[in-house]
Amino acid sequence: MTSLLPSSQSTEVFYPSSDGEPLAESYVHLYALLVTLEVLRQYLQGQQATVLSNQFLYYAQGFPKLRVAPDVMVIFDVAPGGRDNYKIWEEGQVPVVIFEMTSEGTRNQHTGFKKTLYEQLGVLEYWLFDPKGEWIKEKLQGYRLRNEVYEPITDNRCEPLELRLQIEGQLISFYREDTGDKLLIPEELAQALKEERLAREQAQEQARQAQSQVEKLKEQLRSLGVNPDTI
Repeated sequence: MTSLLPSSQSTEVFYPSSDGEPLAESYVHLYALLVTLEVLRQYLQGQQATVLSNQFLYYAQGFPKLRVAPDVMVIFDVAPGGRDNYKIWEEGQVPVVIFEMTSEGTRNQHTGFKKTLYEQLGVLEYWLFDPKGEWIKEKLQGYRLRNEVYEPITDNRCEPLELRLQIEGQLISFYREDTGDKLLIPEELAQALKEERLAREQAQEQARQAQSQVEKLKEQLRSLGVNPDTI
């Protein structure tokens, strides 16, 4: 595993949080990135974990040029919430899972430098998602750390997150291993909430109509000289 280099400089080192580069190379890649970020962020709410997207990951103290910006990374045993950047030596934890939205243009970087770096840092799982299917036929390829070496994942399971991954169109869908339930993407969640609200309103309307029928029946009984409250 790569050792974190201590700072040998007496002056304060500046660690930028942005390089002005685009967030993603296409709308398809950007959408996949944002959906993955939000789905995992909601899944891990309430836990000592954070999900970061396109933030600089600094891995060598005192060397601000030694950095990468994973598309989505999940870190356990740290304070929840966002950061402008992530310094491993300050937080004390390496990401457990990293997702990169890949393409033919970024293939060499993702399968070369980044794969080697994440392997050396000890990132437990590294997933490459090719939403356009430019070089990964199945669109998804994962690597799992075994004896400090990445081995291809063949079961589409994300062990650290206890999730099963499945490709649906140009997105990664996530399913809980304990219940089999799908983690809803924002559009699906909004639709589910809408349907829940409509069902609740329909139930309330049906209850009002039923109560109205009861009151009419009571009035009819009273008109016949029968006290409905004594029945």
